[in-house]
Amino acid sequence: MKFPSDFAFSQNNLQDFVECPRRFELRYLLRQPWPAIQSQPVLEHEQHLRRGEIFHQMVQQHQIGLPVPQISTQAYDQTLLGWWEDYLGSQPQPLPEHRFIEHMLQITHGGYRFIAKYDLIAIQPGEKIIIVDWKTGRRKPPHRVLSRRIQTRLYPFLLWKCSSAFDKTISYSPEQIEMIYWFTADPLSPEHFQYSQKQADLDGEYLLELTRQVEHCAQTVFPLTSQEQQCSLCVYRSLCNRGVAAGSMDDEMDNEVDEDNLDIAFDQIGEIEF
Repeated sequence: MKFPSDFAFSQNNLQDFVECPRRFELRYLLRQPWPAIQSQPVLEHEQHLRRGEIFHQMVQQHQIGLPVPQISTQAYDQTLLGWWEDYLGSQPQPLPEHRFIEHMLQITHGGYRFIAKYDLIAIQPGEKIIIVDWKTGRRKPPHRVLSRRIQTRLYPFLLWKCSSAFDKTISYSPEQIEMIYWFTADPLSPEHFQYSQKQADLDGEYLLELTRQVEHCAQTVFPLTSQEQQCSLCVYRSLCNRGVAAGSMDDEMDNEVDEDNLDIAFDQIGEIEF
C-alpha cells in the first residue's frame, strides 16, 4: 500500500497507530467513512467537542489581544463560561511576550515528513521557548500517561529542529524548551515537561522507529489492537467485528479538536523572523 504524496506524520495519526494500527490504516490510508458513533450519548458528546472548538478559538483571540468582554460573549453556556473564567484566572504565567498562536511547523526527519500545530509558542529570544497546549478533555490524564503520548514527544522535538525558523541568529538547545499542558478539568494544576538533549535523542529515534513500523505494516498487514477495551470508543468497531454499541463518554480520557482533518497547505508553512 502506498502513502499519499502529501502524507505527513502527526501526533494524531501516530497516536492512532500506536493504539491500533488497523485504525490508522482505515482512517488515514483508506479514508474509510466512519460507520458508527464514537460514544453515547451522541448529542452530549458532540456538544462537548463543540465547546472545545469554541474554547480554543476564544483562547486564540485572547492571545492575539482582543478585549476580554468581546470574547466572553461567545460562551453560550455555563460549562464553556466556567472554562473561560478558569483560563482567565489560572493560565500559565509568566509567559514570554513573543508569541505564535495556532502555529504550524513541519520537518523532514529521516526522510519522513512530520507536522504539528501548536496552540501557543512563547519565546524569550536566546533564553527559552515554551509550548502551551490547552486541553478540554473530561479528565486530566496522569503525568506518566501524558509523558508517553505522541504529542509530548513530537512537539518539543519538532520545535527544537525548527527553532532556527524563529531567529536564524540563535541556536536553541533542547534544554531551553518546555511543554505545558493546561486542563479545563484541572485548571490549577498544569503539567510541565522540561525537555533535554537526552530526551530529544530518544524521541528522534522513537519517531523514526514508528514510521518504520508503519511502512512495514503497509507492506504486510495492519493488525487490530490487542487492547479490546479501546474498541468500544472506536468508530470502526463494527468493521472489525469488535462490537456495535458505543462506549460511554465516562470512558474517554481526552476529547480534543481533531486537527488531522484540517486542510493544510504545506507550501504556506513558512519560516518566521523577529
